[in-house]
Amino acid sequence: MSTVKGRIDEVSAEAARRRTFAVISHPDAGKSTLTEALAVQAAAISTAGAVHGKGDRAGVTSDWMEMERSRGISITSSVLRFDYHGALLNLLDTPGHADFSEDTYRVLSAVDGAVMLLDSAKGLEAQTLKLFDVCKHGNVPIITFVNKWDRPGREPLELLDEIEQRIGLHAAPLNWPVGIAGDFRGLISRADGSFTKFVPAPGGGRAQAVRMSAEDAAAELGDLWETALEELTLLTEIGAELDEEAFTGGISTPVLFGAALPQFGVSALLDALTTYAPPPSAHKDAKGEPRPVDAPFSGQVFKVQAGMDKAHRDSLAFIRVFSGKFERGMTLTMGSSSRGLVTKHAQTVFGRDRTTVDTAYPGDVIGLPNTHGLTVGETLYDGPAVTYPAIPAFAPEHFMVCRAKDVGKYKQFRRGIEQLDSEGAVQVLRSDVRGDQSPVLAAVGPLQFEVVAHRMEHEFNSPVVLNTIDFNECRLTDAESAEQLAKMRGVEVFTRSLTGDLVVLFSDKWRLRAIEREFPDLKIEQMLAAGQY
Repeated sequence: MSTVKGRIDEVSAEAARRRTFAVISHPDAGKSTLTEALAVQAAAISTAGAVHGKGDRAGVTSDWMEMERSRGISITSSVLRFDYHGALLNLLDTPGHADFSEDTYRVLSAVDGAVMLLDSAKGLEAQTLKLFDVCKHGNVPIITFVNKWDRPGREPLELLDEIEQRIGLHAAPLNWPVGIAGDFRGLISRADGSFTKFVPAPGGGRAQAVRMSAEDAAAELGDLWETALEELTLLTEIGAELDEEAFTGGISTPVLFGAALPQFGVSALLDALTTYAPPPSAHKDAKGEPRPVDAPFSGQVFKVQAGMDKAHRDSLAFIRVFSGKFERGMTLTMGSSSRGLVTKHAQTVFGRDRTTVDTAYPGDVIGLPNTHGLTVGETLYDGPAVTYPAIPAFAPEHFMVCRAKDVGKYKQFRRGIEQLDSEGAVQVLRSDVRGDQSPVLAAVGPLQFEVVAHRMEHEFNSPVVLNTIDFNECRLTDAESAEQLAKMRGVEVFTRSLTGDLVVLFSDKWRLRAIEREFPDLKIEQMLAAGQY
C-alpha cells in the first residue's frame, strides 16, 4: 500500500511542476524566434537562431525541413523540454503557416496553456484569431506576448484595447514599455515597479538588460518615463489587474511586452508561465469522465512524423501523457485494438536533436519511434482501459489527383502515400473507380501539396505528378446515400483512408445546394471547418 501511495505522490508532485504550452501566432510574428529565445533564457540551448539563417546567423534549431529553412516558415512541430526555476516546461512549437493549421489544432489538443504572440505593428491578425478560437473552444488559457517592441509599431494602450474589443479578453499587463515601439527604452514591472533598461547590441545580437532605480531612470529618460508612469496610473484606474481565476477561466490574459530576437523581456515571460500557467489536471475521456493525473499511465497520440532523421528514415509518434508514470520498456495497450505495444525506445525531439527519455509524467510529451499502427488520436494506456476523444479531421478545401511519375516505383509511391496519410500530413481519398494508383489528396491549404511532392521525392524516392480535380466542396455521407450520389453528375464518392469515413465531393456549392434541395433525405453532412473548431 505504501508503495502505491508513494507512486501516486510522486506522479502528483511531478505533474504539479510541469507547464505544457504552445506558442500561437500569425506567420512572421516571430514564433520560432521566441521559441528558441525561451530555450536560451532557460539555458537549454546556447545560441538562438533567426528564422532566415544568413552568414554567421544560424537558422532556427526547431525548423528542420529543407522547405522550412528556404522559406523561413514553420511547417512541422517540435517539442522542447527544459527546466526553469524548479518548473519543467514542455514547449510545443507549432506550424506557423495557415496552410498547416490542421496540424496546429492537433498540437493544441496536447497543451494546458498557450502564449499568444502579437507583432507590435500588426496586433491581432487572421491566423492568430483562428487559433485563439481553437484555444477558447478547448478552454486553453492564454498569456499574451507583444513582440518586436524594438521596431516601429502601435501604441500599447491601442493594442490592449484591440485585445478586449476583438476577442473579449480582459487585458492585464504584467509589465509596461518605456518609449514607443521602435524607440524602446526598457520595461517597468508592475509587480514591484522595478525598471530594466534595454541596451541594443551591435549587429542585432542579444540585448543587455540593465537594472536601474526609478530615480536614475527618471533622470535619464525624462518625459518618456513620465508618460509611462501616467499610462500605468491609467491602467490601475481602469482595473487592468490580473485575476488568476479569470485567467484560468479564459476571461483574462496576462500581457507582456518585449523583443524576442534580442531576447529582451523573454525571462519575464518565462516567469509568468511558471507562476500563472496551469499544471496538468484530470483529462476527460471519451465518456466525459475525468481521469486523474495520478491514475495509471495514459496518453494520446497527437502527431505522427516521418523523415526527421535521414540516417534512419524512421517515423515518430508524439504522445501527450495525461496520467500516471511512463517508464521506457513498459508494455502499453492501444485503445482502438487492445493490442499490446512495447515501448523499447522513447525520446524527446527538438528539430533534428533527440534525447532518450526513461521516465515521463503528466504534461510531458514523448516520441515513440517506428511504432507502426499508431495514428493521430490513438489512446495508449496501462491498467484500467481508457479511450480519449478523437482529434477531429477538418474539412479540406483543395483537391488534387496524385500519381507516381515513374510507374516502376509504385511500391515506393504506395508506401509514401500511406505514411503521409498516417501522419495526417494530407488526407487521402480513395475510390474503386480511380484505384490505388491515383488517390485524391485533400488539403486544408495548397502548400500541403508542395510538402507532399517534396517528401515523396526526397524521402520515398518516388517523384509524383499532381493534377487539379474539378471539385471544391466536401461533405460526409453514409453507404446508402453514397450509392445514389455516385450516380449523379458533378459528384464523386470516396473513402477517407485514415478514418474510413465516406466523403462526397461536389463540383461547386451550387451543385451541392441543388442536390440538397432535390434529395433532402440523403445524408450530406457538413464537415468540421477549421474556423469552427
